[in-house]
Amino acid sequence: MSYTSKADMVTAKLREMIVAGDLKPGAALRQRDLAGEFGVSQTPVREGLRRLEAEGLVSNDPHKGSIVAEARAGRWSENFAIRAALESLAAELACDTITDDQVRELQELDNQMRAIGVINDEYRALNQRFHMQICTIADSPLLMSFIKLLWRALGDGPHVVRTHSESARQHRQIIAALRAGDKEKVTAVIRRHILGATIEQE
Repeated sequence: MSYTSKADMVTAKLREMIVAGDLKPGAALRQRDLAGEFGVSQTPVREGLRRLEAEGLVSNDPHKGSIVAEARAGRWSENFAIRAALESLAAELACDTITDDQVRELQELDNQMRAIGVINDEYRALNQRFHMQICTIADSPLLMSFIKLLWRALGDGPHVVRTHSESARQHRQIIAALRAGDKEKVTAVIRRHILGATIEQE
């Protein structure tokens, strides 16, 4: 990937490291160390940290230095609406690129979720993998960055409440629509799947 400036490069790489979880909340960000790691002077590092502070990913203090900020959850209804929009777009893009092997990967994740029988932490982890796999199939690095950032904001927050059977049925509908390349169907099911659930708390 090409960058228009060294500050752009530092900002993009730090953002990805934070969103991916390689840099945890509270981690110290020392300008000299980062400059050495990225092979730049401290000036683009300072600029990158300022930009990331504006995005809410970094907290800069003139005395204590810079640290990775805690994720800001915001309103859950708003976060889920954004998630529905982003993942609907990812599913639409995936319709153009999905392969038989990728369909089987989604089916295997769905089989593992159905075998659990209840919606617990193990199920939720598999569910996140299921949805992130669709985003991977979409093959849009920019969209994936936005979606990772959103999942980070959701954190361990309130879980959606739906029956296990309803969740499994909707997953099968998503897979079938992706296999058929039916963009209208898959975006409608994704939106219903995300927005049709009841959120435990606001």
